[in-house]
Amino acid sequence: MKQFWITFFGSIFGVIVGSVLALILVAFLVAGMLASAVSGARPEPTLPGNGAVLELDLRAERLDSPSRSPFAFAEPLSLVEIVQTLEHAETDPAVAGVFIRANEFGLAPGMAEEVRNAIADFRDSGKFVITHAQGFEGTSVTGYFAVSGSDELWLQDTANFTPAGLASEVLFLGGMFEHFNANPQFEQFFEFKNAANVYTETGFTDAHREATLSYMNSIFDTAIAGISGDRDITPEALRGVFETAPHSAEDALERGLVDHLGHVVEAREAALARAGSGAEIVTIEAYQAMLNPWSQGPAIALIEGQGAIMTGTGDQSPFSNGSGIGSDSMAEAILEAANDSSIRAILIRVDSPGGSAIASDQVWNAIGRAREAGKPVIISMASMAASGGYYLAAPADYILAHATTLTGSIGVLGGKVALEGTFEMVGLQSESVHVGGEYATAFSGQQSWTDTQRAAYRAQMADTYDDFTRRVADGRDLPLERVLEIARGRVWTGAQALDLGLVDEIGGFRDAVDVSRELAGLAPEADVRLVRFPREQTPLEAFSALFGMSAETAETAARMNALLDLPEVRAALEARSQMGSGQAQLRSTAPEPN
Repeated sequence: MKQFWITFFGSIFGVIVGSVLALILVAFLVAGMLASAVSGARPEPTLPGNGAVLELDLRAERLDSPSRSPFAFAEPLSLVEIVQTLEHAETDPAVAGVFIRANEFGLAPGMAEEVRNAIADFRDSGKFVITHAQGFEGTSVTGYFAVSGSDELWLQDTANFTPAGLASEVLFLGGMFEHFNANPQFEQFFEFKNAANVYTETGFTDAHREATLSYMNSIFDTAIAGISGDRDITPEALRGVFETAPHSAEDALERGLVDHLGHVVEAREAALARAGSGAEIVTIEAYQAMLNPWSQGPAIALIEGQGAIMTGTGDQSPFSNGSGIGSDSMAEAILEAANDSSIRAILIRVDSPGGSAIASDQVWNAIGRAREAGKPVIISMASMAASGGYYLAAPADYILAHATTLTGSIGVLGGKVALEGTFEMVGLQSESVHVGGEYATAFSGQQSWTDTQRAAYRAQMADTYDDFTRRVADGRDLPLERVLEIARGRVWTGAQALDLGLVDEIGGFRDAVDVSRELAGLAPEADVRLVRFPREQTPLEAFSALFGMSAETAETAARMNALLDLPEVRAALEARSQMGSGQAQLRSTAPEPN
């Protein structure tokens, strides 16, 4: 009888969920048709005849590359889209300048550097950039680093200037696991592959501290050098400013850190006055929507990946931002571009801390096949291209990184947290049976490794480390002995990686396009057409895929999401995911300094 009622009410729930989803589909389709009708009935938007000032708000949270969701109508432009839009605006006579709302608390270092490069290129075209900050309230220097090269830098007079340097915090779970009698077991190659330390230690090891301070100092030195040149302040004096933070707005003005004090409305009026009579503010999103995306130039494939690397297709939900690199999706996109006769080169943008070794190797293989097909492959590293993110980049013809990019982390780790001791504390008892070899229970989270299992798992990790280092040696044309010296799981900045031979050039997205043009055999001034692979889904295709989900699946997913929101479950699952299906993990958890 109980099963009958479960089935009965489950069926009712399924009908309700199906009806709601159907209504959502109808609403989207109607909205789409109305939007299409309205857009067809009205003239295309145009810029004001007396000139426009583009407004860019850096306070909005942004992806590095555009979302692949067909429903991402309201998302702010991605970083790559901002760079492309400003490049177009440089030669548009209708655009007089740019007005920027500064981020008050800091950006990822690589994102800050990409914005900084875009500002410099825009100013080099002869147009102005005016930035207003409602305070630099965070202690990180990155928000200021991004905009310090503006023509005019405004600060609200009641705000503060608090950039002091960079900081990084790591939450170590070793003491918590010990308190609950859990047994974290990890193998790592080698001492700098410190992601496992989060689970096994109660604080920094010497190697972990050394590597972290090294890349943070490199990023800080890059920021000091850039800001010093922008503001005409000696590096020594600038360090003194940061070391004595915080400062008042008046003090920041007196020291030459900003040019004017005032509210955002006054700074915006100054930008309009500089643009000339009749100029108007136009958001960068509105301007980008007016642009004609079509070009008749030679085609270069643009393949973008952001997030952890995993086997399969990655996150395909039409309502997510698609963060996560599915090895099937990226490898197939690379091979499709390689087989397309119209594609002259392949540009891959990577923003990833790494992930599955097997998935990374699949993408690595696809890049090798593309090169064999005669297509040059160029890697553009964003804020992070570490561990598995570096693995897949190694065979490319040319690699560019920001000076502040976190990369390298050539190493491998894997493990699990065994919870039998935790279960005993609350009276739970887990017992397993198996047939076949002893290794059948190696991935169990309810029992610790035997000595034989641990030795076997470590041997697997060693094989993966050997593969990784040999891939790097072959791809970068470096002696294996040299790779083994600079590997060991250590994270480097792009500036350090350049000195080590792990990357070819310090540069951003536009520089990577220039290199792609050159390796494709095109003239430096040649107009090129960036073609994104894979093709994006239409809203109708996305909904078709979505409606393959049953009501029972929807109910289960809702319950699982509620469970996964519990902090103790999230910590345990994160530890468990390091083991996954037994795949070696090429992952860096080096936090981006703030």
